Amino acid sequence: MTTSIAPPRPIPRDPQVDSSLALLADPYRFIATRCREHGSDVFEARLLLRPTLCLTGPEAARLFYDGDRFARSGAAPEALRATLFGEGGVQGLDGERHRHRKALFMRLTAPDAVQALAATVRQAWRRAAAGWTPGQPVVLYDAAREVFTRAVCTWAGVPLPEAEVRQRTRQLSLLFDGAGALGLPHLKARRARHAADAWAHSLVEAVRSEAGAPAHETALTCIAHHRDPDGELLPAPVAAVELLNLLRPTVAVAVYAVLAAHALHQQPGQREALLQATPEDAPMAMACFIHEVRRYYPFFPAVAARTRRSFTWNGYEFPAGRRVLLDLYGTNHDARAWQTPGAFRPERFRPDRRAVERPGSERTGPPEQRPYSFVPQGGGQPSHHHRCPGEGVAESLMKQTLQFLLHELHYTLPPQDLSIDMSRLPALPRDRLVLVPQGAVLR
Repeated sequence: MTTSIAPPRPIPRDPQVDSSLALLADPYRFIATRCREHGSDVFEARLLLRPTLCLTGPEAARLFYDGDRFARSGAAPEALRATLFGEGGVQGLDGERHRHRKALFMRLTAPDAVQALAATVRQAWRRAAAGWTPGQPVVLYDAAREVFTRAVCTWAGVPLPEAEVRQRTRQLSLLFDGAGALGLPHLKARRARHAADAWAHSLVEAVRSEAGAPAHETALTCIAHHRDPDGELLPAPVAAVELLNLLRPTVAVAVYAVLAAHALHQQPGQREALLQATPEDAPMAMACFIHEVRRYYPFFPAVAARTRRSFTWNGYEFPAGRRVLLDLYGTNHDARAWQTPGAFRPERFRPDRRAVERPGSERTGPPEQRPYSFVPQGGGQPSHHHRCPGEGVAESLMKQTLQFLLHELHYTLPPQDLSIDMSRLPALPRDRLVLVPQGAVLR
């Protein structure tokens, strides 16, 4: 008796000649929407005139982080390499070189280091608020970017003269705030990358020119003196890129800080729940709120890889060398993994002692139990997958911002447009969340 093997199914294709403009018009919902239309977790589209496979969902995320099938080298579009990532950084490495370089960032973002950064951020928020005039509007997005720039440079050992604060804040912000734009905003992001690379390069060279061991170890000195597996120092331009890969994402947490403040005011009862939590429950309540902000709101729309070889998945044949995008926002809202994904429910992250999968309901629990369904900054494990090692930094800075807004500042929100602009990268409230301080910071 012989058995026949079913031939691979053809991957559904987007009918447009090129779907780049459709993606830019709705970057967070493009992949999931098309997948629903095709009745598949994968479809093919031409993006920037290049055939690209688009994936969504937890099962697809698990596939995407299979290092035997996917590589990151050469996967990111040139526009992102020229602005967001830079050349030679950890995001484009694979295998042992990636693991070795990733270990540097895991060390720099260890719990003790994050705690020290959090203390610096707390003081930076207080310093900023001390300069605000009661009754005068403050754009929270602008304030948060400057606060985080000051804090991360102080913490990392990066000299930041007062006269350069606005300049460096703007440069670091443009690396993520203009990377996905078109036209003039993107050109500004490219110029900012060039200037920021030169600045970071000079910092690395200054550290390397110092005689003897540094007086104390900082993130800047760690990166400047880091050696790859071959025992050689990183080329100075690459070390500069990695320094920016620490500074830039920290400043980008300003997006999450604004979205967390947005949730305080737009999600019914959340402010009161955090304020009324008992001392015993307050840390859990805050953590669950922050997790849900990161799941519910848009941050990164997708991440890129390329197939190492041809293989079959779910009956579909994936060709070798094909660029692939994994849908992060859609996976965070996939109804197969999340009950009522369109609702803001921090309690979904509370530990469930029963740990039982119940038909028609979702299993509750912390993010580490959901490495392929909770993917706001990538999936898998940070230590050996391409998941961002700075998630602890993001959560800590969000926590400091929320505690500042909840317990240290009297303010009101004037009339404004708080709708989220989903066509923007990164997505933000259309008026960037304006608040009006009503008095001195409470002590």
